[in-house]
Order: sequence, then structure tokens, then C-alpha cells
Amino acid sequence: MEIKEINKRYTELSGSDCCLSCGGAIDYSGAKTGDICVDLGSGRGTDVMRLAEIVGETGFVYGIDISEGMLQTARRNAEKFGVKNVKFVKSDLEKIDLPSKTANIIISNCTINHASDKQAVWNEIYRILKGSGKFIVSDIFSKEDVPEEYQTDPVAVAECWAGSVTKDVYLNQLKKAGFENITILEESKPYLKGKIEVSSFTIAGTKPACNCGK
Repeated sequence: MEIKEINKRYTELSGSDCCLSCGGAIDYSGAKTGDICVDLGSGRGTDVMRLAEIVGETGFVYGIDISEGMLQTARRNAEKFGVKNVKFVKSDLEKIDLPSKTANIIISNCTINHASDKQAVWNEIYRILKGSGKFIVSDIFSKEDVPEEYQTDPVAVAECWAGSVTKDVYLNQLKKAGFENITILEESKPYLKGKIEVSSFTIAGTKPACNCGK
């Protein structure tokens, strides 16, 4: 399934009550007053506005999404509830439209598996984090390579596992990006999808205090 088709589907879902998330990364964020946070794949902006309340007036939260429908819904919700310390940005995850060393905390729920170049996404997450900043991501990994027949299947894409990679590949991408203190906070038992087994998990890591030029 092409990315424009995924975007169209998510735009159609933006006004519904369906849940597109596979986890609760925000529950592990540890956000506090004054933090700058980013939610990748922010959807209707629910977690962005929850974080905005936590970080308060001295903090700020960016919601990043590629779906114009989701972004419009999120902006309407923020205006409706009078949330001022947020901004919703349309951007690809492989090239996030934010300056380097912006955020203390980055969260994401079941979004990165959709990216065609996941290493580029993790490199970008590293780039926009401040030194000692952390990510908390809920996502899905596969026990084996996803068969080609499912990689473009609309149902598999919508269920957020068509683009999943194995656990070893996932962890290696984090290490290659430069992250430290990589910790799996929770992990489900494998469950069957198509002809393979997948698991959902929530994983965290930190950017070194010394950025070493990155």
C-alpha cells in the first residue's frame, strides 16, 4: 500500500472514535513541568493535549503527523479546549520538520512501523532530542520477516504490523542511531497475524548527554 493510500485512510478515520494506537507510551513518559515534548504520529492530538497539561505554560508539545485530516481535527480540538502550548506540524517522520535538539521527550504509538526507512526515522528522533533526552515508543515487532504478500495488504497495514521488523533488527536500529540505556518497558506474548507471529512492546532509550557532534 502506498503512503498516500495510508494517509487517505487515516484522514477518513480522523473524525471517528476508532483507536489507531497499539500502546500507551505517554504513561511511561515521565514528563514534568517545563519539558518540551514531541508526539510522532499524533493523530487527533489526544496525547499532545494530555502532555500539554502536564508540562504547563512553561513547557510545549509538538504533534507530528502526515495526515491533513488528523491535523485539522487536532487543531480544532486544541482550539475548542483552549490549549495554547501546542503546535501540530505536518511532516514525514524520515525528515521531521523540527530543529535539532528541540525536545526533552519524544513519544510515539504504533507509527514508526509504517515508515519505509525506519533507520532514517530513528536518526531523526536522535537529532531532535536534546542531550540526555529520551524516547518512549510503543510499536510492533515480528518474530520473522513479514511475507511480501502482507507488506502492501490494506488490512495488515491498518492493523499496524505490515511494516514490522524483527526484534533484533529493531534494537540494532536504535543502537546504530546512537541511543543508550535501551530498555523494554513492557512486551506482549506473541500473537498470530497472517502467517507470522508479532508482539507489541513499549521501549525507551536516551540520547547521551555528550552529543558528540550529532
